[in-house]
This record gives sequence, structure tokens and C-alpha cells, in this order.
Amino acid sequence: MKIITYLFFMLLFSSCLSGCKKGFLDEKPQKSLLVPATTADFRAMLDNTLIFNTTPGLPFTADGDFYTTDAGWNEYYLLQERTSYTWAADIFGSETSGEWNKPYRQIFYSNIVLEGAAKLPEDAEQKEVRGTALFYRAFAFYNLAQQFAPPYRAATAEVTPGIPLRTSADVTQKAGRGTLKQTYAQVLDDLRRSKGLLPAAGNYKTRPVIAAVYGLLARVCLSMEDYVLAGQYADSCLQLRPGLIDYNTLSTTAVRPFPRASPNGNNEVIFYALALDYTFGDSSSPTYVTPALYNSYAANDLRKAIFFRQITPGNYRFKGNYSGILSYFTGLATDEQYLIRAECRARAGNTAAALGDLNALLVKRWKAGTFMPFTAATAEEALALILTERRKELTWRGTRWTDLRRLNGDPRFAVTLSRQLKGQAYQLEPQSKRYTYPIPPDELQLNPMPQNER
Repeated sequence: MKIITYLFFMLLFSSCLSGCKKGFLDEKPQKSLLVPATTADFRAMLDNTLIFNTTPGLPFTADGDFYTTDAGWNEYYLLQERTSYTWAADIFGSETSGEWNKPYRQIFYSNIVLEGAAKLPEDAEQKEVRGTALFYRAFAFYNLAQQFAPPYRAATAEVTPGIPLRTSADVTQKAGRGTLKQTYAQVLDDLRRSKGLLPAAGNYKTRPVIAAVYGLLARVCLSMEDYVLAGQYADSCLQLRPGLIDYNTLSTTAVRPFPRASPNGNNEVIFYALALDYTFGDSSSPTYVTPALYNSYAANDLRKAIFFRQITPGNYRFKGNYSGILSYFTGLATDEQYLIRAECRARAGNTAAALGDLNALLVKRWKAGTFMPFTAATAEEALALILTERRKELTWRGTRWTDLRRLNGDPRFAVTLSRQLKGQAYQLEPQSKRYTYPIPPDELQLNPMPQNER
């Protein structure tokens, strides 16, 4: 155990050198005193945004919302960027995967905090620290499941492999892969427990509050196709955070049209997180929005100018980050909750309420005085409208990959992705096994799994 503690804090110390807020590491340089002992110590660990507040980013290359040129593809620094773009069977080769390692590091830190904080007297701060750790662990497990486990289908979840569920800080613990049902049960349990521990409001959007828990629960349940619960959680989130930005107040010509979301800039942001950075996201990279998506925005839809800017004739690059910086925002925001509640209401046959949510969002997105509320004769028509607007509103948020996995099980909304590269055609068929990323080979080498669990 002494070896585990020493290794952990050496890792923590190296991670915090360039980004930790001032905490116990600054005050206790002696190696023998590097064990956290107070609530403030554990809070300092959770405030390390180099570890937390980040999500996987590789699915951006695969979700069909952007394309690159032959030369641009060659410039991608990592093999995994190029192989993910072509939906290859072997994504990682011999490369280490931040997509796998970063979430599991978040889980490891969360487990350290949960075990340590549980030994301290319970007060408001101690409860908030525990609630934060539970939220972070749930977010990490969920993000891993969107890449490294198959899409959730209730009928087969008990026999479908999930992801390894590490719920102990003991690194010698062997965590089998388990089932998809167990994976999502763990996510839901962590979030529901965190709801009773977190505050209703906070000073930093990098820290979760109750609205963030409801928002993430809505996202998780939507991916599980539990539309009753997803709608209820989205509604609970919106009861706390209903505000929307009027895009008429933003500059359509600004390179960064949205203010920094953290701590208090972007009013729609509920919880702040960014995707891992890759070279496809560099400002100089020839990475462009697909023409079909760009052309789907109406002339009076402000998102067309606020989300995208022309780089060369006919080529447009995404600029509408809710982060207010170059890195892609993948956290939780109010607009997503309106779309979740609208979709769930449409699926329940409540056409008027579904369109009410959709129009409440879109009136804030169109040029003032030009928006004509959407109408639909049936709930199915309303659902199709909502899903179309969901893609347009949440583009480059990190939700599209999960939406494809979820919706490809429904023939009405299934799509085949295709692209051309160096004279060769690539396709990703609905429900293809390529919608599940392979576990990185270096992980399998360190922690061998039976063939049927890979």
C-alpha cells in the first residue's frame, strides 16, 4: 500500500506542476507528508483541471460532421487520428490512448477522494467533495462506454460486454469487463448518489452542481433510449437552469463569438468540460464542416454565421465553441436539455409540448423578427424536426457519435457515413462493429482479457 500511495502521488505531483490550484502539494513538499488528510486536500485534487473537465475527443474525427483533404489527413500527427477518420479496425496501433487513459485516471483520482473523504467528519464541504468525485467518476465511466462498449440496447445489455469498472483506489484490484447493464447501472448509481451531496449553486462551472447531475442523467438515459427518464431529468435540469442566450446579442463576425464559459461567461453552460486536443483541431488544420451540414442552416439562422467561418471558397471551419477558446466544448449546457426534453415529449406523442421546447430554443437562434415557429402534423414529424435541429445545434459538442450509435437502431433515422480519401471510398454502415473502438493494445498487454471480452 505504501508503494501504491507513493506511485499515486508522484503521478499527481507531475500532473499538478503546471495546473493545480494551490493546495496540500504546495504546503507539504516532504514525500512522507504527501498523503491528503483534510477536505481541502481532496478539494485541491478535484480542482485539477488537467485531470478532470476533459473528455475523449477522437470520435470527432469519425462522426461525419467534418472532412479533411488528403494533405490535411497526412498532417494529422497521431496514427489514431488518421485511422479513426477512416473507421479502421485497428485504431491505436502501438500508440498510447489518452481516450482510455485520461478517463481511467479521473476514475482513479475520484476513488482516492471517495475513500479518503469518507473517513472525515461529515459537513457541507465534505459532502460536496464526495458528490463531486461521484459525478466525475460517473462522467468518466459514461464517456468510456460511448467509445469502448457497444451501444446500449436494453434487450441485450445483460450479455453485452461493458467496460472495466474500477471502484477502488487499490491499483492491484482486478476489474473484469462486466456487462453493459452493469456499466450503466454504475453510472446511474454514482449520479443519483451525487445529487444528494452537491449544492444547488456554485462559484465555478468546472465544479458540478445539482443541475449538472440532472443534465448528465438526461444525457445518459437518452443514450440508453429510456426516453421517459431522460425527459424527466431534462425537465428537472431546466427547472433549475432555463436560461438561453439570444444569438442576436452575439457578433456573427467574431472569431470567438462566445465568451469564456468558465467561471461565469456563457450563461447556458451548466458544467464546463473540453475534449482532448488533437491536431485535427488546430487552427491551421484543413478541417472543414461537411457541406450538407453547413447548407442545412437557413439564411436567417444565426448559427450559420456564428458557428462557422469561411477559410477558403466553399470551405468552412467551426468556430462556435461554447468554451470561448479553440478547444471543443463537451460539457453540459441548457440548449441540450431543451432538445432532450423536446425529443422525449415527441416520442411520448406530446407534439405541442415538443414543438414548444424546440421553438423556444430556435427563436433565440434566428435573426430577430424572422423566425416562424415550426409546426408538425404528427408527433413523428415533430421528432424528425427535433433530431435534425439537435444535430445542427449540438454540432462539435461531442454528442454526435453517441447519437449515431443510438439512432442507427431505428431504420427511420439510420445513416451510412461515407467519405473519400486519396481516391479510396470509406463507409461506416449503421450498427457496424466499428462504432465500438477497440481497447488499446498497450492496455491489453498490461491487463490481459479473455478474447470474448476484448
